[in-house]
Amino acid sequence: MKLATLSGTLLLVAFCSAPADAQQWATKMFKVHKHDFGAVARGSKQEFRFEFQNMYEEDVHIASVRSSCGCTSSRISKQNLKTWEKASIIATYNTRSFLGHKSATLTVTIDRPYYAEVQLNVSGFIRGDVVFEPGSVSFGEIGAGEKAEKSVRVTYAGRGNWQIKDVRSTNKDFEVRLKEVQRVGGRVSYDLIVGLKGTSPAGFFSDQLTLVTDDANNARIPLPVEGKVIPAVTVYPQLLSFAVKPGESEKKQIVVRGKKPFKIMSVGCGDDCFKFTKSDDAKKVHVIPVVFTAGDNAEIDKQIQIQTDFGAGVTVSCRATARVE
Repeated sequence: MKLATLSGTLLLVAFCSAPADAQQWATKMFKVHKHDFGAVARGSKQEFRFEFQNMYEEDVHIASVRSSCGCTSSRISKQNLKTWEKASIIATYNTRSFLGHKSATLTVTIDRPYYAEVQLNVSGFIRGDVVFEPGSVSFGEIGAGEKAEKSVRVTYAGRGNWQIKDVRSTNKDFEVRLKEVQRVGGRVSYDLIVGLKGTSPAGFFSDQLTLVTDDANNARIPLPVEGKVIPAVTVYPQLLSFAVKPGESEKKQIVVRGKKPFKIMSVGCGDDCFKFTKSDDAKKVHVIPVVFTAGDNAEIDKQIQIQTDFGAGVTVSCRATARVE
């Protein structure tokens, strides 16, 4: 197997015949080999991604992953990886069916280019006295700049004077309100309202809140928060690739979409070899023809900037590369 260094140079790595040494190439693809979920609430959504990367010249195929305990299930985000591609083994802690201290070993089996097994370990403590309904704060898809709220019921069974003293987060885009709704005997319930301020950047986010209780042990309880912010304007494709002979031209197109009708104010990349045709009308979908005419440069790599009239003027971009043969 050939190991690709960070500079991109490929170096030949000789393999030892000993099984332990033969496993090392697979283990090196994973930066993290164990994870502790800590103390978590019953019914809460708890996942951890063991990320790995193919650092080698040959394609790597992940055949399977199995768990030693029903307390943890696992799946593979992508089975076939080319050089430098990344994927994850996703471990999901079963907080609904199990309680107490639980641990599992995940065995990842690789069958190409060589056979190897990598073991990953997870552990944690599932509390039976605290329940989240639902098990996470899931915002789903939200438009950029939009505000949203979700509520989670936190229920405790045990001490009648149990309290949530604080809710903490390092994410400045969250705002949280806590409301006590029941305190009867040893049963206490809170409604936790989590809001998005509308300042979250576009893309998927996965974070957590930490509930700080007055428990002497395991005072902190994590609550996952996730969602996806959809940008007001999107552009497709992200890469335009041209390959032409000197003096010849090639035509492609860019599709720009918005949630509501908008205008394109300008489009360009600072290179006269590219010509763009835009519409002055306001509409949800704009198709922009792009014509590249080969000049003297053999290799071209440019960012195409597209300015719209959304808000203060949302600008999106895509990349254009050209090879003059």
